[in-house]
Amino acid sequence: QVQLVESGGGLVQAGGSLKLSCAASGRTSIIFGMGWFRQAPGKEREIVASIRWSGDYTYYADYVKGRFTISRDNAKNTVYLQMNSLKPEDTAVYYCAVRPYSYTTYTYWGQGTQVTVSS
Repeated sequence: QVQLVESGGGLVQAGGSLKLSCAASGRTSIIFGMGWFRQAPGKEREIVASIRWSGDYTYYADYVKGRFTISRDNAKNTVYLQMNSLKPEDTAVYYCAVRPYSYTTYTYWGQGTQVTVSS
């Protein structure tokens, strides 16, 4: 089992920045990759960015490329999402998730943190 705790959400004006953190605990040795997802009211959950725990591969959804940066600190078992140039359409609950080795899906999820961008 892996436990995830997100933090760093809040209310920010359009054009502003926020940095989300996701701390993993438990069986962190099983982590192959971690991802950030978001879900806005009335919409399906969508991926934002992901990173291999080795750090040699990152992925960004087109709608955040150039604005968001995913990073990780293996010593702290923590993944970050730096969000710059925020837009009102970035408003959502943001979740981090773990993809374990030998899995093709994300199987452990955090509780989510609200990000609200005002216009």
